[in-house]
Amino acid sequence: MGDVLPFKRKTAWEKHKGSSLCRDGFHKWKVVTERKFDVKRGKLVTECRCQRCGKVKTELL
Repeated sequence: MGDVLPFKRKTAWEKHKGSSLCRDGFHKWKVVTERKFDVKRGKLVTECRCQRCGKVKTELL
């Protein structure tokens, strides 16, 4: 037989951790680094960070 893993429920704090807007995909993006040049792609890159959760995305111009 395989190993038995204990089942643990998430607490209310773990269940609702983080902003519900960000979990649903509605981030609040703010530009961190504007017009950084990517040598490999030969394009300008803008780095954005969500003010609520801290997720980072890059946009190529």
